[in-house]
Amino acid sequence: MKKFDFIKMHGLGNDFVIIDERNTKVSLSHAEIVSVANRHTGIGCDQLITINKDNISDILIRFFNSNGEEISACGNGSRCVARLLMEEDKTSAITIKTHAGLLDCKKISKNIISVNLGTPKLSWNEIPLDKEYDTNSIIFNINNFSISNPKFVNVGNPHAIFFVDNLDNFDIEDFGPLIENDKMFPEKCNVTIAQVISLTHIKINVWERGAGKTLACGTAACATAVAAYINKLSSNKIVVSLPGGNLDIEYNSNIIMSGATEISFKSSFEIS
Repeated sequence: MKKFDFIKMHGLGNDFVIIDERNTKVSLSHAEIVSVANRHTGIGCDQLITINKDNISDILIRFFNSNGEEISACGNGSRCVARLLMEEDKTSAITIKTHAGLLDCKKISKNIISVNLGTPKLSWNEIPLDKEYDTNSIIFNINNFSISNPKFVNVGNPHAIFFVDNLDNFDIEDFGPLIENDKMFPEKCNVTIAQVISLTHIKINVWERGAGKTLACGTAACATAVAAYINKLSSNKIVVSLPGGNLDIEYNSNIIMSGATEISFKSSFEIS
């Protein structure tokens, strides 16, 4: 049996089980992560996050999707962990270490946290795709349904963004998993449908690789903001609305995302 303490947090409903392994290693297996993430028999979460001692001075944050796969980046998860660590250190700024790099985070208010996710990657081999494509010619035909002209952005994980006239005409659960697993994405991808409301406001729905449809996805919001700006669909400062709420995104070579974080509860869990 494994018993461990955890903190349940969320950013706009994008929820996380956070385990501090700095003093006591839990070392959950792939199957155990899936079990913890299960909303019926476990704690339930979109992602499981561990806080680890990387060496004497660095703290490494690791992210795992609900399917047990480790990912390099999680924007909302980074903001949640940053809040915990800043409250612990009684500071208003912190740099956290992830497999996607070092992320500078700041406390805007008690629960509003910003994270600098760095510079996006835009080349086909950085997304990555299996080869170079003319995106204007890409059409996904799925069950008598077509969606086309994706924009590709990597912000620590790969994203395909589709700009549409009306979100209500698209059910992302119909095509999200099929595009996620398309052969053009060797590392799979996150799928976003986006509707431009104005130059400063975009609404999106997201299918996260390894997690499915979520109430919010920070990196998807950032990727959408980048794609919209470079395609002259928005300004460089926008509000991205997701089912769980709003995120403020600013893009000036680096991407800065700000939004709410909430502590749901603290408890312990035992895996038999």
